[in-house]
Amino acid sequence: MDFPPNAPTYVPRKGFIYYLDNYVAHFGITPRYLRSVESAIYDLEAEKWQIVVKNMATTDNVIETELYTSRFLVVASGENSQGTIPDIDGLDSYGGECIHSNQYENGRKFRGKDVLVVGCGNSGMEIAYDLWNWGANTSIVVRNPVHVLTKEMVKMAMIMSQYLPCKAVDKITVAISRLKYGKLSKYGIRMPTKGPFHLKETTGRSPVIDVGTISKIKSGEIKVLPGMECIKDNEVVFTNGATVQFDAIVFATGYKSTVRNWLKESPEKAFRITGKGEMEFTMLGFQEEDYK
Repeated sequence: MDFPPNAPTYVPRKGFIYYLDNYVAHFGITPRYLRSVESAIYDLEAEKWQIVVKNMATTDNVIETELYTSRFLVVASGENSQGTIPDIDGLDSYGGECIHSNQYENGRKFRGKDVLVVGCGNSGMEIAYDLWNWGANTSIVVRNPVHVLTKEMVKMAMIMSQYLPCKAVDKITVAISRLKYGKLSKYGIRMPTKGPFHLKETTGRSPVIDVGTISKIKSGEIKVLPGMECIKDNEVVFTNGATVQFDAIVFATGYKSTVRNWLKESPEKAFRITGKGEMEFTMLGFQEEDYK
């Protein structure tokens, strides 16, 4: 359904909500809120999906289940919907606060505390910088090689990519990054052998967009540590043998899909999760190879 002819190019918030309301009314969509999918099984005889959900809106702490049947099943819940925390020996007995980055709001309550951020992607770097701004004694685990760029570098690379091959764009961008930041390996940050945009195209890994974290790392105000080995007596043991005690650990270690938790494959034959299989199944925004 198109936007109204008089709608501006950039639709404001109220205009977009109005459009969504009209869309729902036009197509007769009836959303079911506060439902949690428990299982989805394809009935080969009926040629329909059987979807069991929990109704989380019930009162008196009584959770009811509901059954929906449909010829088509579309999963649009997002590929990465559940935060992942790595399996680290001793983490279960850790006495400090341990959260995933999706639970992090700001560093107010961590002021004056020793906090470890695990993960050197954009979330980890931004959280480390925010913690420092709130007065936390901040350390960050940088285990894997990572490219560090500025927003201006990315914008310039996008323009260059219209005229130059990816290899040339990477070479120029890496050279500018080195001029800007110097040799980051001196501070525990290694650069990948492949260029930032080649990695993005081939692996999906994005470069880190620096928000100010690197300057704090270079000044020593944010400490860089290697991978975690284990946790003993509330002390984190790192791969270089160092042991440090922290009041809290924030895991910025990515997300995973929960689809496989409830999607039950047919016992008689497999199906392709691309929207083109025999079971009328479509996943929006997912990578096919992750679900073969």
